[in-house]
Amino acid sequence: MSNSFRPFRSAAVLGAGTMGSQIAAHLANAGLHVHLLDIAPKDGGNKNAIVEKGLKAAMRLKPDPFFSKRIIDRITVGNFDEHFDRIADVDWVIEVVIERLDIKKSLLARVDATVGQGTVISSNTSGLPIALIAEDCSDSFKSRFLGTHFFNPPRYLKLFEVIPTEHTHPDVLSRVTDFARLHLGKGTVIAKDRPYFIGNRIGIYGILSAMRQFTDGTFSIEEIDTLTGPLTGRPKSATFRTADVVGLDVMHHVISNLHDAVPEDESVDKFAVPDVLNRLVSEGKLGAKTRAGFYRKEGKEILSVDPVSLEYTSAAPVNLPDLDDIRSAGDLDARLRALWANEGRAGQFFRETTLDLLAYSARRIPEITDRPSDIDKAIRWGFGWRKGPFELWDTIGFESVLSDMQKQSIELPDWILEMQSGDQSFYRDADGATLSFVPYLSDFEIDEQHADEIDLASILTNQKKELWSNGESALIDIDDDVVLFEFRSKANSLGQEVMAGINEAIDKIENDPDIRGMVIGNQGTNFSVGANLGEAAMAVAMGQLEMVEQYVGQFQATIQRIRYAEKPVVVCGHQRILGGGCEMVMACPNPVLAAESYIGLVELGVGLIPAGSGTMRLAARAAEQSPNRYDSEIQSFLMKYFEAVAMAKVATSATEAGEMGFIDDRTEVVMNEARRFHVAKQRVAYLSEKGYLPPPVKNSIRVLGKAAAAAMIAGATQFKWGNYISDYDLHLATKLAHVMSGGELTGPSDVHEDYLLELEREAFMSLLTEEKTMERIQHILTTNKPLRN
Repeated sequence: MSNSFRPFRSAAVLGAGTMGSQIAAHLANAGLHVHLLDIAPKDGGNKNAIVEKGLKAAMRLKPDPFFSKRIIDRITVGNFDEHFDRIADVDWVIEVVIERLDIKKSLLARVDATVGQGTVISSNTSGLPIALIAEDCSDSFKSRFLGTHFFNPPRYLKLFEVIPTEHTHPDVLSRVTDFARLHLGKGTVIAKDRPYFIGNRIGIYGILSAMRQFTDGTFSIEEIDTLTGPLTGRPKSATFRTADVVGLDVMHHVISNLHDAVPEDESVDKFAVPDVLNRLVSEGKLGAKTRAGFYRKEGKEILSVDPVSLEYTSAAPVNLPDLDDIRSAGDLDARLRALWANEGRAGQFFRETTLDLLAYSARRIPEITDRPSDIDKAIRWGFGWRKGPFELWDTIGFESVLSDMQKQSIELPDWILEMQSGDQSFYRDADGATLSFVPYLSDFEIDEQHADEIDLASILTNQKKELWSNGESALIDIDDDVVLFEFRSKANSLGQEVMAGINEAIDKIENDPDIRGMVIGNQGTNFSVGANLGEAAMAVAMGQLEMVEQYVGQFQATIQRIRYAEKPVVVCGHQRILGGGCEMVMACPNPVLAAESYIGLVELGVGLIPAGSGTMRLAARAAEQSPNRYDSEIQSFLMKYFEAVAMAKVATSATEAGEMGFIDDRTEVVMNEARRFHVAKQRVAYLSEKGYLPPPVKNSIRVLGKAAAAAMIAGATQFKWGNYISDYDLHLATKLAHVMSGGELTGPSDVHEDYLLELEREAFMSLLTEEKTMERIQHILTTNKPLRN
């Protein structure tokens, strides 16, 4: 990133449909003031009716496009008739109106006549040529114009395709790509101005390839979704569930338009809309939004559609006899190779669809991009695959795939055949850097890697970087005299070995004068799902309650040590941060979180209360947030925090976590998850440079006594009367209220944090002996779903 990078502070989104309103929402998430404009209704009346309807629709969407409902205030709505002049001074205008060239050209002519000379303009089209949209505009406009393709939903999907024209100034291109990466959390790919660019061109082809196996009668819907889901490194929604979620009408529209847009494509016939999709759409069976598509739920049973009758039938047993062996083959790479070698139906499906997709991807170079790595990034970031086509090809083996393609006379471009006599891979490692093959160079180049996107796997290619390890964690040198404690346990749970590792790591940094401080984090799917319940359940079953109590005490002490370490310890979280993971973040004086962090104290869902300092921390926070330390003010905050824990609420973003009290203003929130370790490392260095002093011990926490507990219990009782919680939930809430109010104290008092920690332990241990708590723990361990008993 250039030091001259200029961020956008304001934007105008023209078009308040499904995409426009969500793009506006995410720009607002990033802190911009956004003008959301659309046409005025032809029938008069409220001229903002259309734009207001679009914004309200976005507010109802799940998952939520907004980090917090408060962010909606950053959006100002208006209409093209009365408020078009508002765009004159904004930094970025994004056009997101209907996919008609004449309408887009007419609108951009108005934009050209209105905006200032410093405004960047982009179109979010996915099917129209970018150059044609702006061909009638001024030269100055053209130099500041480009295509920017957000994937839906814009907040959650990382892919951001940027399509410059021959007139786009390089500084404009850099400004947009840098801003998208830093402030929108995107992975940017530069695409050529070809129909549907990279992601949809390849991704839709892959979806249709899988669907043909169903429409040909070779495989069932359930079998295909089994083989195109997590087993092969793809999302749980796989093929047909994804189509239902996206909307079959949307899928139909995209496929139909794509087919018409690429008549010169040698595989154009494979973009024909499947007959079953045509019929489902014509009958109004559009997927999740109509509760019927490829799937339909009746009661607790999920039925699937018959491609001939369109009737919904119970799922037949999956006829994939080797599936268990494939699943147990090992990690993703091992499973993919096992599938490729499998001679049964699973291997047949995998080989046929994979050969088809990989060959098509190769044939699209250089039409849609010059680099195979761009196709891989687009599919990973836009469709949620863990490996893109060429990464998949490397995993299986270049020669093995090519040999099977040649046996089937599959058409291939010359550059692939030339690789046969030379470089037989698309990627290679060199001193920790990834090199990717570029066909027009017939050579490798360093794949674009940003210095602020720290990858632990790349660091660990240098074995000297791992300074210490035990079975579930390691201490890694991430340069600049900063180390990172990585825990690698199953689901990144916080078991005894992980917590012992944290203590040992803190010992090391405190006693090594050459280490500034430490980051705690990992690159797992989630930061942590909490404490290791399996360890606790086994110990209780064996009657080892004293050992469990000792462990709970050690857990608390470790969390406290993170807070009071002599050198800065920065907890660096992402995605799900639950239970003990949340307590670790709450205890850290200077945490760094990815914006997409889903944080909560969910222990009541398994029949326990937070006992890793979380309950104490919320009680302390309630007292601290009271402006005047009035008991009534403290009670108000206490009730808010009590309800969040009692209902096991989880924040849907780091922003909302702040509003719920799980983090405070000292938390650094990073929009791009890949940058979190870099920001955390810089934070350690800054704290060290200024002279680090740990926070003071909380020796005077104002608690309110039994009257406050009674108020909290009364609130929980109302939830019980409304059948929102069970009798046992009320019992758990009573235990929680007891701790948060200060236990047996009859009135307001100031207590030491250790007093509340002891109350946490006592409540936790008493609940571990209760049958219903053990039922909840066993249920979550065996089904991964909470039990309400």
